[in-house]
Amino acid sequence: MKQQTLKGSFTLFGKGLHTGLSITVTFNPAPENTGYKIQRIDLEGEPIIDAVAENVVDTQRGTVVAKGDVRVSTIEHGMSALYAMGIDNCLIQVNGPEFPILDGSAIKYVEKIREIGLQEQNAPKDFYVIRKKIEIKDDKSGSCITLLPDEEFSITAMCSFESKFIASQFATLDGMSNYAEEIAAARTFVFVRDIEPLLNANLIKGGSLDNAIVIYERQMSQENLDKLADVLGVPHMDATNLGYIQNKPLVWDNECTRHKLLDIIGDMALIGRPIKGRIVATRPGHTVNNKFARLMRKEIRKHEVQAPFYDPNEAPIMDVNRIRELLPHRYPMQLVDKVIELGPTTIVGVKNVTSNEPFFQGHFPEEPVMPGVLMVEAMAQCGGLLVLNTLEEPERWSTYFMKIDDVKFRQKVVPGDTLLFKVELLAPVRHGISSMKGYMFVGDNVVAEATFTAQIIKNK
Repeated sequence: MKQQTLKGSFTLFGKGLHTGLSITVTFNPAPENTGYKIQRIDLEGEPIIDAVAENVVDTQRGTVVAKGDVRVSTIEHGMSALYAMGIDNCLIQVNGPEFPILDGSAIKYVEKIREIGLQEQNAPKDFYVIRKKIEIKDDKSGSCITLLPDEEFSITAMCSFESKFIASQFATLDGMSNYAEEIAAARTFVFVRDIEPLLNANLIKGGSLDNAIVIYERQMSQENLDKLADVLGVPHMDATNLGYIQNKPLVWDNECTRHKLLDIIGDMALIGRPIKGRIVATRPGHTVNNKFARLMRKEIRKHEVQAPFYDPNEAPIMDVNRIRELLPHRYPMQLVDKVIELGPTTIVGVKNVTSNEPFFQGHFPEEPVMPGVLMVEAMAQCGGLLVLNTLEEPERWSTYFMKIDDVKFRQKVVPGDTLLFKVELLAPVRHGISSMKGYMFVGDNVVAEATFTAQIIKNK
């Protein structure tokens, strides 16, 4: 899969939930590997903030990112729509300190994205594949987020509130293809008991019954409810009539928990890479969401280049006989046993290192270690298979080193190791010259890497 950006720009207008200001936000296409960036065009120098988890400075009433003194609040609905709709790169320009709240959901963003369309880019979409359980807990709030292996990005959210109207709910999204219809229209919500403290904190100046679900579940005096209604500019209501208060009926019975799920996606967008895994979130909120996103960014940095998935039960794409048809190497210099993935620009090969390798006799008898030069040679042979496989009569051609750069050895290779090679073309083959980047893995760890250039020459 390739990275995607917008085909063009789109603009939305509305009030800021907390500031009450009239806000304009514009979403623009961005080059490959840009990620999400937010630009304050109302400030001198038009500073840009990277929308990543480390730049989140507040999660009390929404997700707030900052760079120095420059802040942008309530970004989670826009981020959620971008991530769920498969957009990898976007420059967002806003003329105020927060995104407009719109109708309190992400549906307006989704509608605009669908209207403008997506543009496929050349760089591959760099998924981070979850291989093991990752979990974070907040004992104080009872919140817990668990990430498990899965073939796609999917989420289950379970919420519990001190309210008879939404005491316990759950919502599930099995794939992002269902986001627009099942999640995007879920609106934010607030309890009446929380409104007065928010107003006292100088927040929700732009809140209204058009951009939030209001839940009135603890009866207060008619006088106090009338005062609150006057501050919010809404009609007076019967203080004995408990329940949901909004101008538009609930879209789903569990709309509040669906909105929590929407928020999780928006906060996970700040990880910076698309994920393949299943999130199970118990009592989620922006604070625990951000803690988890930060944890994931640390995990990704530890495994910046992920090892390919290897299932020894699956039949190889190339077995040893096919490899010998393409490569001239024979014992003891054939260093690729099989190929398990092969694409136009990428190949994944396997070598099982045994104690019978001839080089262990002298390197070293008492401490057998695979020579580094042979590790580079093995990656290069894998790259040769990638290139030669595209030629007619490949047996009439050979590849020869021209240059080796940026070689790094990170870990010893010893008998019993299973080596995975991942080699990718850095540029199309031109005039018989091929530049490639190779990685060698043992388990999840990179043990060696190198950049090399080879020439393809027809045999005499």
